[in-house]
Amino acid sequence: MSEQQIEQEIKDKGLNAPRLTPADIDAVISGETFTVLPSGKVMVCELTLINGYTVRGESATVSKENFNLEIGEKISRENARNQIWQLEGYLLQQSLHEGARKQTGFPIPETIGVVKTAADSVSDLG
Repeated sequence: MSEQQIEQEIKDKGLNAPRLTPADIDAVISGETFTVLPSGKVMVCELTLINGYTVRGESATVSKENFNLEIGEKISRENARNQIWQLEGYLLQQSLHEGARKQTGFPIPETIGVVKTAADSVSDLG
């Protein structure tokens, strides 16, 4: 399913709570560079975001003979762009969290639960 089809389905279902859109993701990209590594089989895309942070994605082929610059750029850019969703999702969640704290006037717990590791359980024994 393409990104456009997913966006249309979200609209059709009336899902309108705060969320990110593909346009939001594209809006934070200020530059891009592509590098073919010396093996000739790997393309790396580095996207620079408007705040100066960078993310990278790559594409690779097993056979050098199958390497195609245009395809490599598309795949590596999409892989880099996919990383932005998580970063921007975190920022949106944090913004909503801070807004909720201001609205209620009460501090919202910073952690929802505590995860114990196996090492913690062993140290509890003695």
